[in-house]
Amino acid sequence: MVTAVTGQDAGTQATGVREAAVWRALRTVPDPEIPVVDIVELGIVRSVIVDDTGVAVTLTPTFAACPALRVIQDDVAAAVAALGEEVRVTTSLHPPWSSDDMSDEAREKLRRFGIAPSDRHGGLIQIALDAPVRCPRCEHPDTTVRNAFGSTLCREIRTCRSCGETFERFKPI
Repeated sequence: MVTAVTGQDAGTQATGVREAAVWRALRTVPDPEIPVVDIVELGIVRSVIVDDTGVAVTLTPTFAACPALRVIQDDVAAAVAALGEEVRVTTSLHPPWSSDDMSDEAREKLRRFGIAPSDRHGGLIQIALDAPVRCPRCEHPDTTVRNAFGSTLCREIRTCRSCGETFERFKPI
């Protein structure tokens, strides 16, 4: 049986197709500082709104002063424009990004890349900061902070006391 789609239903259906295409395009935009994860699985894409005027994408950076934000905004604009859409990219700092916003897929990709992802903390950051950090190479929990700041503000440098490897950890924030 074929159901006819007319009027407002047709417009809603078309908008849904366009929105799905935008989300697929955004999943092709890697984080410039950690290219093994895309910006959707990192959790910095807050919303996608598709309407008659085009597409509005709202991003929340991992840190307010994220040096990669301009690159991410430009990459988002290019990915959506490649779909033939007019695009507006905005940034919102509220609510702030949290490491809890990362998908499980992103956490696993970070681990395989050699960056220890933070565990989910549900807002209990002090507990997360004090929790053991497993080495992404040998999985041993006996690691120590070497430097509170890694290559970016959202990471720290740690050393594993078991295998001796130095690695970065994505901070729980």
